[in-house]
Amino acid sequence: MRRVADGSRKRKTRSAQRAAQGGAGRATQSRRLAEVLRKFRVLFKSSQRHARWVETAYGVSPAQLWALTEIGRSPALRVADLALSMSLHVSTASNLLDKLERKALLSRARDRQDQRIVRLHLTAAGRRMLAKAQRVPSALLPDALARLPDALLGDLDRAMTRLLNDLAFKDEDAAFEPLNRA
Repeated sequence: MRRVADGSRKRKTRSAQRAAQGGAGRATQSRRLAEVLRKFRVLFKSSQRHARWVETAYGVSPAQLWALTEIGRSPALRVADLALSMSLHVSTASNLLDKLERKALLSRARDRQDQRIVRLHLTAAGRRMLAKAQRVPSALLPDALARLPDALLGDLDRAMTRLLNDLAFKDEDAAFEPLNRA
């Protein structure tokens, strides 16, 4: 009920009620949109700050530290398997490995049975680096995603797919690149 000019009370019409609810609904959606945008900013900025911290503290990017961690877990890992485990294109993984090899943190060796296969091994310096950085999340976002319950990860995957489908512009090639350049 609302008061009208003559002091009497009058019921709102259904269309007026719907309009008022629609305005409230738009306000709620606007607040939710703002909150989701803030969370995306926290996510991206946290990743960027973590990358700078890792690079300052250890002299490698988070992607490089993640690669070292994967090789440490699976000695003699193949380049293709590393790329798969990090969700990178093989050429991107190879470029990342070039930098680690120049820093003498890993070595590559051809497989004895199949010379086409390259196996990855940590050097002593690479093992020392991993020992020093063992408590550091090498892959901030993948580590957090891996801790999500499977059902929630599935929901997030579906929501992200919908969001990406609605983007006016998207860089599909970015799917196989590190979040923070190596």
